[in-house]
Amino acid sequence: MHGFSLMDMWNYMGAFAKGIVITMALMSMYSLQVTVAKWWNLRKAQKETVKFAPEFSQFLEEDNLTEAINLAQSYKKSHVAIVLGGALEEVKPLIQDGTVTVSDINSAERAIERNMLMELTNLKRGLAVLATVGSTAPFVGLLGTTMGIVNSFQAMSQSGSGGLASIGAGISEALLTTAMGLLVAIPAVWAYNYFQTKVDNLAAEMTYVSKEMIDYLIKGVSGEFGRSRFTREFNAAGGAKPISQ
Repeated sequence: MHGFSLMDMWNYMGAFAKGIVITMALMSMYSLQVTVAKWWNLRKAQKETVKFAPEFSQFLEEDNLTEAINLAQSYKKSHVAIVLGGALEEVKPLIQDGTVTVSDINSAERAIERNMLMELTNLKRGLAVLATVGSTAPFVGLLGTTMGIVNSFQAMSQSGSGGLASIGAGISEALLTTAMGLLVAIPAVWAYNYFQTKVDNLAAEMTYVSKEMIDYLIKGVSGEFGRSRFTREFNAAGGAKPISQ
């Protein structure tokens, strides 16, 4: 049994097999780093959004655009604050002088879309790493498995016998690289699917509040239809759990 310990297998491995193991260890550490950073950033974004929503809604109800913009700028991790703050800052001069037109509303909508695209790109950063690790790690392990089998047949040929003693170490090497490939890939795939769902939910939140912001701008400036329902619904969304939770 001692001959098949992990340390003995490592010592028996050739340079190629050791390179495979080291490569997969680096892939695992990199994917773990991305996973932890992504989890922390998304958690921070959700917590800041829960705090930001009711305060932002209150400022809009009071028509205090300056404070609403300052508030959005203070919540630098909130995906909703980034999208709405940038758009509101762009249309603030138009709202204050009362000259908002259909073209101005379209400009605000385009500003929201631009901010959403940039924020979605930021939220998706790192997912490609997890997808790449999850899809390639099994094949990297399979490469090590193949070379382990080749080493086993070489040992069998050199020993002149097909006993387990002559090929056991090579088979162990092959199975070890296979197991490492799976151990690296499975958490990466889990993390990718989890974060992809999170990002989709955050995108739905940004889309919802951006539509409500446009509704607020259209109805709020005319005065004919009264205050937009944005402030009520957004405030309710801030008091309850966000869509992504």
